[in-house]
Amino acid sequence: MNKNKIGIFLSLLMLMGLYSCGTQTSNKKLLLNEVLINNQSNFQDDYGIHSAWIEIFNKSYGSADLAGCLLKVSTQPGDTITYFIPKGDVLTLIKPRQHALFWADGEPNRGTFHTNFKLNANTDNWIGLFDSGRKLIDQIVIPGGILAENQSYARVSDAADQWEVKGETPDKYVTPSTNNKTIDSNAKMEKFEEHDAIGVGMTISAMSVVFTGLLLLYISFRIIGKISVSLSKRNTMKAKGIDKHEAKELSQAPGEVYAAISMALHQMQDEVHDVEETVLTITRVKRSYSPWSSKIYTLRGLPNQFKHSTKR
Repeated sequence: MNKNKIGIFLSLLMLMGLYSCGTQTSNKKLLLNEVLINNQSNFQDDYGIHSAWIEIFNKSYGSADLAGCLLKVSTQPGDTITYFIPKGDVLTLIKPRQHALFWADGEPNRGTFHTNFKLNANTDNWIGLFDSGRKLIDQIVIPGGILAENQSYARVSDAADQWEVKGETPDKYVTPSTNNKTIDSNAKMEKFEEHDAIGVGMTISAMSVVFTGLLLLYISFRIIGKISVSLSKRNTMKAKGIDKHEAKELSQAPGEVYAAISMALHQMQDEVHDVEETVLTITRVKRSYSPWSSKIYTLRGLPNQFKHSTKR
């Protein structure tokens, strides 16, 4: 009975896991960011040809891979064309907050970023981006006839919800493979410059930051030094078997004790490292004479009998 209950419980867990995997939301890192349909003189591909293009933006702060994803386009009801983004190209990995540009030129043999479809400037263009699991990530419908030559339909800024036509005015220019909205000025900097034209406030602020950092470094090193010294003392006391009470008594010893210890050390050093005399004394050593070591009694000399016989 218990085995049946355990089996039913495990089966329910597996079903819940499969259901949660099946209902997992699609990846929302990648978004369709800008589309240009009628390209006459705007931007050239790697073959030097002006073609329509589709920009995809990675809004996350981590890399996202387009390999295996699908780009689908429909200009007429029922004529959806699908482009499978090939795998194995390292350039399909989009870095954080970066863009990827696909050329809608109908020439997929030219490379990974050349699709098998074209866009029609006179009709509505539906563009959908699907992940490798065939789940819709993002889609956009570009109304027909609203874009003139070299104009794009883009988000107001990267990953924004609002779309607008770019290329009509100088402040709204087409931005392939870059941010849709470029900030030319900084309001905070302009306000600061207005109130501090000479730069005295900036100088004081910078010096305050530097001195504050140096003060914090001094305090931190002082604290770390004290902690390291206390740890070293504790380890030494532990190695020599001295407890805190004995160490406190030693630290509170009277001055006479330290004076006696210093005098003993001084005397010990003087005895070990005494000053040698600079006067040399040479003393002649007188050795006692022994015939056993005399050379005149060696065999090199002639015997007495031999000397007497030669004289006769």
